[in-house]
Amino acid sequence: MKSLKIVLGLFLLILIACKEKSQKKITTVNVPQNKQLKKESTAAEEENGLYLNDKNAIPFFHEYAQKNKENKVRIITMYGNIDLLLYEDTPYHRANFIYLTKKKYFDGTMFHRVVPNFIIQGGNSDSRKSMRKRQEIGRYLLPPDTKKGHKHHRGVLSMPSSEIDNPHKLASPYEFFIVQQTPGAYHLDGNYTAFGEVINGMEVVDKINRLEIDNREMPINNTYIKTEIIK
Repeated sequence: MKSLKIVLGLFLLILIACKEKSQKKITTVNVPQNKQLKKESTAAEEENGLYLNDKNAIPFFHEYAQKNKENKVRIITMYGNIDLLLYEDTPYHRANFIYLTKKKYFDGTMFHRVVPNFIIQGGNSDSRKSMRKRQEIGRYLLPPDTKKGHKHHRGVLSMPSSEIDNPHKLASPYEFFIVQQTPGAYHLDGNYTAFGEVINGMEVVDKINRLEIDNREMPINNTYIKTEIIK
């Protein structure tokens, strides 16, 4: 009987030792996994943490323009494609347009304003998705860059002023317009920044400019767009 108790005691000690060893192994494995998860989370926060404002936008786009040299963008519509060449000597506006294209901001926006025989204007949308994208990217304006000699010829890409009343014609970074008027809209020179031009697809611009519009100059049928970088 006494020997049986000794055997049972030894068996219990072995079970306790095995359990403690197993728990130690679990703890050791979990620690590095948690550190890795924390590291990945921090990297994601740093990548998505940039919020552009009037103070940091220009320094950001100055650096962004150096690292992102793309200068061609395609606007995809239900009526066809419009290919744009962005000017190298308007670097902030080029960088802004490339940045928003890569962030897919324009996808799902529309040509929301059409003035017959004048311009088509795009990049704006009141959809929750577009508003959420603007909230994530930031709230900022771009200073005009009108002294490079670019005129508002037919097919020129330009940026409208902000709806906010400002004497310096600061531009709304989320919107753009394309001149449809022949031979051009030269009364805009000096007030708005021409930063690119259509190199293919003016027939699509003409088609959109002929769409039926309401009293707010908005097409009756929504003309959604998508943009992509092209070589």
